[in-house]
Amino acid sequence: MRPRVIAKKSGKDEAEKPFWISFSDLMTALMVLFLVVMGVALLAVTDGVSELVTKEDRGAEHKKSIAAFIAHLKDASTLYPGVTVDADHHVIDFGPKVLFASGSSVLHVEQQALLRRFIPEIINAANEQLGMTVLKDFLVVGYTDKNGSYLYNLDLSLQRSQRVLCVMFATSGPDLLSDLQKEEVKKLFIVGGYSANAAQMDDEKSRRVEVKMEFLEMGEERKSSLAAGNYGDCRLP
Repeated sequence: MRPRVIAKKSGKDEAEKPFWISFSDLMTALMVLFLVVMGVALLAVTDGVSELVTKEDRGAEHKKSIAAFIAHLKDASTLYPGVTVDADHHVIDFGPKVLFASGSSVLHVEQQALLRRFIPEIINAANEQLGMTVLKDFLVVGYTDKNGSYLYNLDLSLQRSQRVLCVMFATSGPDLLSDLQKEEVKKLFIVGGYSANAAQMDDEKSRRVEVKMEFLEMGEERKSSLAAGNYGDCRLP
């Protein structure tokens, strides 16, 4: 019988085997880590894109709601010939129906009656569900012609704006507002100032009054009302 020979592995093989096993494990771990990182990154990007799309959708929906609110007021204004609603500039213009005499802030009885009939229309619209979600407030602006100095017209403009509010809180005359409606006027209406660039070529048309609609930003809420009552008296002559 021939003797059995057992080949002994060289020291070189014994030294290299642990190294290649460790290197393979390291590469596997790196690959797994790479896949995890890429998965997290893709998930973050996907979430970011989804959030952006959702925000854009909400913004588009908010704009549609504003357009719907303005359209509602335009429909209401058709019952009052001469009153127009500018959808592009968000303005309610009373046109020739509410024009002031030169250098005056006085409105005659028919003009006052028109304001007290139409203002409740926009108050009602503002307090409907659609109006509550988009409308911030109404800015009343009285304009002047180019006659007189800047400071004179600044004061006159303020008086004309204030006159509209005085008409709303009047205690005598036709079509008076109820106490509840007066509270809404106090909550929703603010007085604006004079703009030297707003005068038109026609002096008469420049002596007009406008109500500008100011809208809430997306996610913004309308501020709460002021304390009730205590209206005071109009001090304009």
